[in-house]
Amino acid sequence: MSERVVPGGGGALVALGAADALWAALTAGSTVPAASAVFNCPPAGALVVAGYVVLGARVVAVVRADDGQWGVAETEVRQAALGLDSAGMDGRDLVRIGPFGSAPGQENTGATLLRWRGRIAEELRETAGRGRAARGEQPPPGHLAGIDWRRVLVEQTRGAQRSWWLPRAVVRLLDAAAHAEVQWLQTARARQASAAAGHTAGQRPGRPADARQATANPCPAVARPYSGELTGQLYSVLSRKPGMSRKVAGWTCAVCRTAPAAVLDHCHEHGYVRAPVCPSCNTLERPDHLYSNDIRVAGRYMRLFGTDAAGWLDHWHRCPGCRTRSVLPLPHLAAWTAHTACRPLRPAHREGRARKPCGVLRVSWTGSQNAPRSCLLTVSVDFCPSGEHRVLARVPYREAAGRFRSWLAETAPAVAAAAGPDRLDGLPAQTRPVIEDTGGEGLSLF
Repeated sequence: MSERVVPGGGGALVALGAADALWAALTAGSTVPAASAVFNCPPAGALVVAGYVVLGARVVAVVRADDGQWGVAETEVRQAALGLDSAGMDGRDLVRIGPFGSAPGQENTGATLLRWRGRIAEELRETAGRGRAARGEQPPPGHLAGIDWRRVLVEQTRGAQRSWWLPRAVVRLLDAAAHAEVQWLQTARARQASAAAGHTAGQRPGRPADARQATANPCPAVARPYSGELTGQLYSVLSRKPGMSRKVAGWTCAVCRTAPAAVLDHCHEHGYVRAPVCPSCNTLERPDHLYSNDIRVAGRYMRLFGTDAAGWLDHWHRCPGCRTRSVLPLPHLAAWTAHTACRPLRPAHREGRARKPCGVLRVSWTGSQNAPRSCLLTVSVDFCPSGEHRVLARVPYREAAGRFRSWLAETAPAVAAAAGPDRLDGLPAQTRPVIEDTGGEGLSLF
């Protein structure tokens, strides 16, 4: 193939086979496992028809050179590989991706990455690909966004239930890839519609190269930072507004400020919207409900109440109800009580030359925050090696809330200063009950 510069293509073209070799060489040392064949994987013709391939969080256009062969811009491949290499991955920081119950439908469900969780679940439900072969269907795609997700997929089984997990870095990359693909398609369709309108109006039709330019990598619309536009609004109202999902996708995540937003995080206690967040941050802050009033205190709370406490406290207090009362939603307050306030009470067992904290923390409660005098938090230890230390403490709600306010003032003074019991006007007269959310259906917007 002759090398040439394609306007808007980002550099010299290389054949699909050469691009595969280049991709493999550039991603050989990446912590995120990259697929070995991203341009020539079967069915190869699908890439030509679509006109692009998604690699990491970047869309790489597939264009035709002067000699009639298909290729991609070398610079685009290098930039996509650089983005994948720069995404560090912690194999222990996992996010559940399924299986989930029935979820609301989403737009653009076709072959795009917007429903990548469902595509993974569908493939995992097949038995060694026999189901598809028996039905005469095409095999599933060899990769998702250039990532070999099968190498890092973790399957966990608890009783008769199984669940699938991926590292958080991979989840964020796939979410960003889905967002980039949707933006790319929207921009390409807008250009094609504009060209068709110009031709209908009697303008001079473009030469065949204009078709290549329509499929070249357009600059996607850049998501804007969230600046509190939804402050004080109720989720029940916003969820019924048409076009809200597209509006949410126009923001970056209000927590990590890097990934595109996809869902509206809201307080289940008071019903207020906090901010648009990416699915990864949404799952990070969600309590691990065992039952409606019983949660397991996972290891991620070390981050939520430790290194990143100030940012998360500011996010939780975007809810006017929590901010007014200088407290957290009941499940979050229970997790904080078990992880932070009761930490000195947690026993340890000798393991080699060191001592390891005993078992797994769990906290349950009776009553409601609407009846603080009768609400009681019970902190327990599960899976203790010696079978001891079942109950560590029973903490009244008012005592837990008082401890939290003191800790809040020391940990995040700015957040504590913005809170206070003097702004009760406008709060709902009757707050919403705690909603059990163990299946992850909230990953889909509304």
